[in-house]
Amino acid sequence: MSKEIEDKLKKIPIINILVRLGKKIKIPGLHGMSLYDVLEMYVIGIVKGALTTRAGGIAFSFFMAIFPFLLFVLTLIPYISIDGFQDGLLSLISEILPPKTFEASQLVIEDILRNQQAGLLSFGFLASIFLMTNGVNAIFGGFEYSYHVKEVRNVVRAYVISLGVSLVMAFFLVITVALIIFYQIGLDKLIARGWLDNDIFWLQIGKGFIFVAMVFTIVSMLYHFGTKSGKHSRFFSPGAIFTTILSIFTFYLFSIYVTEFSKYNELYGSIGTLLILMLFVWLNAIILLLGFELNASIYSLKQRNKTLTTLEKL
Repeated sequence: MSKEIEDKLKKIPIINILVRLGKKIKIPGLHGMSLYDVLEMYVIGIVKGALTTRAGGIAFSFFMAIFPFLLFVLTLIPYISIDGFQDGLLSLISEILPPKTFEASQLVIEDILRNQQAGLLSFGFLASIFLMTNGVNAIFGGFEYSYHVKEVRNVVRAYVISLGVSLVMAFFLVITVALIIFYQIGLDKLIARGWLDNDIFWLQIGKGFIFVAMVFTIVSMLYHFGTKSGKHSRFFSPGAIFTTILSIFTFYLFSIYVTEFSKYNELYGSIGTLLILMLFVWLNAIILLLGFELNASIYSLKQRNKTLTTLEKL
């Protein structure tokens, strides 16, 4: 793609071999573009797109939206006629959050359950919708500051779409908890009939699969509706697959780090829990942007190649 960058890389031993190899590998669906072209465009987008700065903005807004989002879902509990839904929701939250953070978050959640005002028109419920929409809107704003994004939405349209996406995300969380509960009920019936022995193993496998499916679907939705150009890409995109895999891998490593090596609580006391949670959100914001940059790079390459092809025909 960039002759200047390519010439510099060809002067570096070993790297020049990888460049030649990457240019020979053609990726299907990209109109003849090579793996090297995609990687070069991807790296340029990361370097010139102020990735960590955008991730910081997203992490702050998303952190501020976490508990309003939970307040929104918890207010819906009386209207969800599923036995054990509240316990299932708390169990899912405890597995999503990093180690040592759920205990502190549980106090806040229990306080919300005790003091929430009933009704879908209460001030707290409406405020929770506003704040969780701000969190999603911050994510979309981070997407639009990408080096590869050339078209942006107006403020009103962006906020309306953010509102719709945030409500669908809440719906997906409810569906996920319901599926886990129904899966556990079905598993208990199979065990009672003697068809299964190890209930813990199958329970963890099923819950893990449902959780990964939820993450993948939500990430795909964020990428698809995040920018104007997102609607031209596939709903289940390469960036969504990359983000989902990297998120699960990062969560596993982060859990080990917090459990075995982290000394935040020893250094900062109870506030260490918040620092761990903020670090966790920031890391996932970076991963979310990395996946988006991959999609944006692929889309940019497709558009550029289409333009070159059109010019060659003229």
